[in-house]
Amino acid sequence: MALENRKKSVRVNILGQDYLIKGDAEEAYIREVAAYLDQKMRTVAEGMPARSHAKVAVLAALNIADELFKEREESERKASEIEEKLLSLSRNIEKSLTLEEPA
Repeated sequence: MALENRKKSVRVNILGQDYLIKGDAEEAYIREVAAYLDQKMRTVAEGMPARSHAKVAVLAALNIADELFKEREESERKASEIEEKLLSLSRNIEKSLTLEEPA
């Protein structure tokens, strides 16, 4: 097995607990994702007086899922706008080429 195909192990801390994450992604990326999750969980935990890790994790996951759905919706909206603009440009080009053809 080639060295570059080996899964990397990265130790991260999320909400005060250490986790060993194994994956193919770069260490910096894994740390960035873990830091993002830690920040989301800390934000949720601040608003909860009696905070169990499970409840904090579920609420943080819901917040992250909400962000994901909104980003997907925005991405689909932008893709639709681009498609409409491309069709309009295509029609305009076809009209211009038709007008330029000799009779």
